[in-house]
Amino acid sequence: MADTKQTKTVGEHWAASELARRGWAPALTRDGLERADILAVHTGDERRLIEVQVKSIRGDSAKSSWPLGEKSQQPPKHAHEWFVMVAVPDDVAKPMRGFVIPRAHVAAAAWIGHQHWFTEPGIPPGKRNVGPDRSRVQIRTFERYEGRWDLLDASADEAPILLLLEYRGYALEEDRVGLPAGHPWRENMPAPW
Repeated sequence: MADTKQTKTVGEHWAASELARRGWAPALTRDGLERADILAVHTGDERRLIEVQVKSIRGDSAKSSWPLGEKSQQPPKHAHEWFVMVAVPDDVAKPMRGFVIPRAHVAAAAWIGHQHWFTEPGIPPGKRNVGPDRSRVQIRTFERYEGRWDLLDASADEAPILLLLEYRGYALEEDRVGLPAGHPWRENMPAPW
């Protein structure tokens, strides 16, 4: 069994090094700083600051998944909050995989994926009884965000929504799936994904 603390450390350091390669000056935060594992300032003229939460898992198959509980489903507080989801392959000869995603997109994916699974038609009542705090999101949900470090060049609010296309339909099913409370898309659903 993989050491989850070690996997977390691997992911955070890898994400910090990838940020540095792209002109960001990253600083790992102390444990206990909520919602940010890395603070990074762009070294260009703009001197923009971003907050990055890193989530790391062992394994890199399409069905591998990150646990994204209620804290990950909280809406962004500002337009500079990002996640870097890291998949650490079991085979050390394989490259790391990183998915760069705005917080609002992660919050939506975690909620939508869980609520769709929880209320999926045809499943007998009581068969699925795990709450949103136990949400898991598979790599395939975030595949179009892989390697998208370029998204950091603009506000998280301006990033294109690259989630699975069916997630928009689920989000519009307010009586069955919808979006988490306080999510910015509840009031203003973005144009089709």
